[in-house]
Amino acid sequence: MRIMTYNIQHGLDYRTPENERIDLLQIARIIRDYQPLFCTLNEVRNAGPHPEYTDQVRILCDELGWQGFFAQATLLENGNPYGNAIVSSVPILETEVIPIPDPPIRKYDGYYETRCILRAVLDVGQPFTVFTSHFGLNPDEAENAVRTTVEAVSKCKTPFCFQGDLNLEPGSPILRPLYEIMTDTAVKADGPILTFDSVDPRIKIDYIFVSRDVTPLRFRVPCLIASDHNPCYAEILLR
Repeated sequence: MRIMTYNIQHGLDYRTPENERIDLLQIARIIRDYQPLFCTLNEVRNAGPHPEYTDQVRILCDELGWQGFFAQATLLENGNPYGNAIVSSVPILETEVIPIPDPPIRKYDGYYETRCILRAVLDVGQPFTVFTSHFGLNPDEAENAVRTTVEAVSKCKTPFCFQGDLNLEPGSPILRPLYEIMTDTAVKADGPILTFDSVDPRIKIDYIFVSRDVTPLRFRVPCLIASDHNPCYAEILLR
């Protein structure tokens, strides 16, 4: 089955960033074109006080004819919801929002933001669990995120994937615990694997990991400009 992840930058059309034009239908078309069973999303807005904060999952699902779920990680700009999401062509059986603890003391000068992990159990003919997250930019945030991820997936009783924008490159020692318990589907890449930015990709920071009882068959990063990230997808086989 084909699975996909995409940091959509809340639908901002990266071809015209100076206009800050949001085009969610473009995102829906890209998802439809690559025909995944489901797609996890990072940097998603939900309905909030600001008029540009709309129920983006509902808009995408209405366009795709799918179902979805929004996982709020934080509130931005006077109470506007922001986080991760999943849109799925197959039934979503169960969902959970797992908070990632904020560092109690900020050790770095960079931008900090509260994050979360979305867990969803899907019916793909058997239960399959999907985890997605968008890790913070600072090392202490990322270390908390990795610990929380390891704890969450270690409790999982079904085959699973963990995917999203981790804001770290594959050689980062912070990611080592993930590589110790999961397989990065990029080992099956048949082309470029760089995901950021979409205009001139230079680094891989978006991932699709799978549990050891899942066989990765193919990994691809379509090079296209819509969000500031390229999407990526994997084809996998449940054993």
